[in-house]
This record gives sequence, structure tokens and C-alpha cells, in this order.
Amino acid sequence: MIPLQTDVFATAGSAEVFLLARLLFGGVLAFMGLNHFQNTEDMVGYAQFKGLPAPRLSVLASGGLLVLGGLGIVVGAFPVLAGFALALFLLASGVLMHDFWTIEDPEEQQNEMTSFLKNVFGAAGALAFVALAGAAWPYSLGIALL
Repeated sequence: MIPLQTDVFATAGSAEVFLLARLLFGGVLAFMGLNHFQNTEDMVGYAQFKGLPAPRLSVLASGGLLVLGGLGIVVGAFPVLAGFALALFLLASGVLMHDFWTIEDPEEQQNEMTSFLKNVFGAAGALAFVALAGAAWPYSLGIALL
């Protein structure tokens, strides 16, 4: 078992700032996941255009991953699993769905590069939450695998 670090959030206000970060980061990702279910057909069309196998399943599974992973960060449940799942998804979808290096049109290339970079820094944020998973998260459920 990983021993919990207890002094990480000892500074005044740090627990509340960390909660705000979890709400913003996880909440946005969960919202993005809901969008996969609300706009499934549009997303399936884009997945088909990008050549993903099983585009409907890919859209629905990624939507579920975003909702569950995002909520896991928000409520502090299974933060290592949630963070790693989100990071892997964001990196994989960045490479597969936002492959700006293959695009000829400069405007479309810029749009895809922006989306790719958003995925990369989103993955970095998810990994930062993984790094803090060894600390007792304030205002959380505190449920973990280890």
C-alpha cells in the first residue's frame, strides 16, 4: 500500500484551490464525455472520416471514459485509474483524431494542431492528478485501488 502524504495541502487555502482545480478539470472532461452521447451521430461521422474502426463504439466508449474519469477526479474516487485513463485517452485521441501533420489546408491544419495541443496539455493535467494521488485529497470520497 502507498503511504498517504498528509502535509501536501497544509498551506492555507490549498485544499480549496485543489478542489477548484478538480472541479474545473474533471468537470470539463465529464461534460465533454456527455457531449459524446448528446451528439453521437456527428461524432460518429467524424470518427468515420478519420478512419477509426467501430466508430460508434469508439464514440460511446470514449464518452463513457471521459464521464467516469472526469467524475473520478472531481469526487476523488480512484484518482490513479481516472488520471491514467484520461491521460492515455487524451494522448491517443490527439494522435488519431487531430493528426495536423497530415493536413494540407493551413486553416484546417491550425485547427487540428490546436486540438492536438489541447489534448496534450489535458493529458499533462491528468498525470499531475496521478502524481498527487499519494496524498489524502481534501473534500473527496478518498476511494482508491491501493
